[in-house]
Amino acid sequence: MVSSLKELIEESELVHVDDPEERFTISGVSWEIYEALLAKLEDNSHYRVTYLDGVLEIVSPSIRHEKVKKNLAMLLEHYMYIKRINCIPMGSTTFRNKAKKAGAEPDECYCIGEEKSIPDVAIEVNLTSGNLDKLETYRRLGVKEVWMWKTNGLYLYYLREETPKQFIDTYGYERIDTSELLPELDISLLSRCALITNSLECIDEFEQGLKNKDNSTELR
Repeated sequence: MVSSLKELIEESELVHVDDPEERFTISGVSWEIYEALLAKLEDNSHYRVTYLDGVLEIVSPSIRHEKVKKNLAMLLEHYMYIKRINCIPMGSTTFRNKAKKAGAEPDECYCIGEEKSIPDVAIEVNLTSGNLDKLETYRRLGVKEVWMWKTNGLYLYYLREETPKQFIDTYGYERIDTSELLPELDISLLSRCALITNSLECIDEFEQGLKNKDNSTELR
């Protein structure tokens, strides 16, 4: 990982790094420098960049991080296909708002139903602790649901307040157990299957879990 923002911007060739996941944080960064960095990294999908109130965080994800991320995306997209839910995958698109001094690149994100300028769901895989609170960043961007992978499972948050009053500690987001946008999705099943390294076994286990849930519902 580079040791300074100047080194990162001026580096002639950005290369992938090995595990483990690395983070680089610097404060006092102007919006113009942030956008210059995004332009520099436009053709390099390895780094994830977050900006909030002049603080810039750059993450170089580990292989484990990418495996969890890919499994979550694969299973979620498979679920929405078999349930005939229209979704627009937006991957790690950069979303930013200069007026609110916020910008982020989710690990994965989706619009549900129809395409929008801001995704309905943003997924963040956090294997190491960051210095920026992603919930505050996503609140400023207007993302409805944020799914955060911590340790070995998903934690879901739904945006209740544009100006935090009741949910101050979570920046206006309420911690929820079930997605309000995908209420029938079994989050514990999704989390469990996302840890299966074999992709075929991962999908098979997920499909079997969905069938078991459907059969259980029919018997009630």
